Amino acid sequence: MVSPALLFVALVTLFPIGYSIWMSLNHIQSSTNGFQFSFAGLANYKIVFNSPLFHQALIFTIVYAVVTVLVELVLGLLVALAINQPIKGRGFAIAIMLIPWTLITVISAQMWGYIYNGVYGILDYLLQSLHLINQSIVWLGTPNLATVSIMIADIWKTTPFVTMILLAGLQLIPSDLYEAAKIDGAGAFRSFFSVTLPLLRPSLALAALFRILQAFGLFDLPFVLTGGGPGTSTMSIAMLAYKAIFNDFEYGPGTAVAVITVLIILIMSLISIKAFRAQVGEVEE
Repeated sequence: MVSPALLFVALVTLFPIGYSIWMSLNHIQSSTNGFQFSFAGLANYKIVFNSPLFHQALIFTIVYAVVTVLVELVLGLLVALAINQPIKGRGFAIAIMLIPWTLITVISAQMWGYIYNGVYGILDYLLQSLHLINQSIVWLGTPNLATVSIMIADIWKTTPFVTMILLAGLQLIPSDLYEAAKIDGAGAFRSFFSVTLPLLRPSLALAALFRILQAFGLFDLPFVLTGGGPGTSTMSIAMLAYKAIFNDFEYGPGTAVAVITVLIILIMSLISIKAFRAQVGEVEE
């Protein structure tokens, strides 16, 4: 009964993956008669690994993933702790908080592009009104500022997602544990580090897993905001694969970058899943 569904999944997932691996092992030329394949072995991978642009894109993606995920986990935890309290308007606050997450990334990137604009952007206007700066700042025109600007846009959009996962984890913690800790003389900070944080580690691991996978697939934010610039300072490995295939028509090296990205994500996923199982006490022998 499930064979048709499995066949469909195989056609739309396994076949493209397998075909991409085959393309990465070939030298591909396009002509009026279609594509011509000639087996090249690992030559495309050698080109990629020897490319300084790939090294730069990989470092940028790793730094971007580490910084954004850590900040989102901290902010998401703080917001989840605040929303978990019995306060009025809690449902309305959760609904408002989810708006950034529900926006299509391209739309939110366009919005942040207007915010960062040096001519009519609201960010420079507010900073100048508060006398924090004397002149407009080119937020997307220098490598460091462009990287930080993209990180801020991503953190704004995806922190609500992390918050909801951690909020669900907080609500699963029995209130009896807090009452017992209070009877034993534990204050708010002691209860947090002795009760909340240990029991919340599976939720933290799950949120980190999802966000790392999403961060390594970074494409739309830098594509819309900076186009990978200035220069190639904000080019992720996903953007590098896209430009190699669709702009430079380097199909072999481009698919090799895509395959390498998938392998990196797969390895990180396995490590994260094992860490998650360790947190919930299901470590396999």
